[in-house]
Amino acid sequence: MASTSVSQVLPASPERVWALIGGFDALPDWLPYIPQSTPLEGGRVRRLTNPDGEVIIERLVDFNESERHYSYAILQAPFPVTGYVSTIRVHAIPGQENAAEVQWSGRFNPEGATEQEVVDLFTGIYRDGLDALRDKLAA
Repeated sequence: MASTSVSQVLPASPERVWALIGGFDALPDWLPYIPQSTPLEGGRVRRLTNPDGEVIIERLVDFNESERHYSYAILQAPFPVTGYVSTIRVHAIPGQENAAEVQWSGRFNPEGATEQEVVDLFTGIYRDGLDALRDKLAA
């Protein structure tokens, strides 16, 4: 199983960051790659659409409001992986009220691509996503 993780310190309190990204259906609020999200099954599944019209379906597998993190599994996507599970979490930074570290990590089995190709793909998605989050918070 392959994995990758990206983190970034952002110029906002953990509470503010979590308020923006903590909803499972909130990706369109901060991630330009996902302009549409439709909640299904009472909000435990989200149907995402990317700018090319491709559909990604993900299931929430863990959610912790007080610790500010959630994990999800991909059920359907145009990615060359199986067994994909990802976690996004917000950490407080001791002594810095207006800063938070966001970590986005995932593990998966490559299918139809090399491990390095898939690690590079998701590392890029996570990095670009956290850059977009930083820009949204700075706006």
